[in-house]
Amino acid sequence: MIDAIDTFVREYGVLAVFAGSAAEGESVAIVGGFFAHQMLLPLWQTYLAALVGTFVGDTAYYVFGKRFADHRWVQKMRTKPGFSHAMRLAQTRPRAFVFLNRYAYGLRLLGGVCCGLAKIDWGTFLIYNLLSSIVWATVFVGIGYFFGLGVEALIGDALHDHQRVIIAVAIVLAVSLLAAIVVRKVMAREKQSES
Repeated sequence: MIDAIDTFVREYGVLAVFAGSAAEGESVAIVGGFFAHQMLLPLWQTYLAALVGTFVGDTAYYVFGKRFADHRWVQKMRTKPGFSHAMRLAQTRPRAFVFLNRYAYGLRLLGGVCCGLAKIDWGTFLIYNLLSSIVWATVFVGIGYFFGLGVEALIGDALHDHQRVIIAVAIVLAVSLLAAIVVRKVMAREKQSES
């Protein structure tokens, strides 16, 4: 079983980093960096997949907000907690909002749609989205890579296949749990301020 997972990571890991980074992919980018340190994935391909994935994902959300403002899905998003606050930020501080939006875990899709609805021009969006994508990929793939260095120092030079999988699962669970706690607190605070 572990050999099959190892083979899967080697063959499809870069594609998974791209797909995960296009969504809410911090944990995927971190795991990709960890696997790059373990030499299961090439570092430069992992980094590029995270960068392009996050850029394409946020651009798709932006286009959706810009082109489909009347779609029922977008109308439903407008009722979510935090939407009015995100929209206000997108309108008053468009450059900062585009750059920082991808760091608001759980709100990235909503923020991308807000960028399109706020009528942020293409040039501004693309430049700040690219700059943010570069920083995001560097930070999260780098965290995974340097986490691999720390684990190697604790466990030894060569991690066994089962240890890699356990560590990768632990990374995903830890990041997801932390993100869920942060999102829950932000949403609770937002509901209180809207009341």
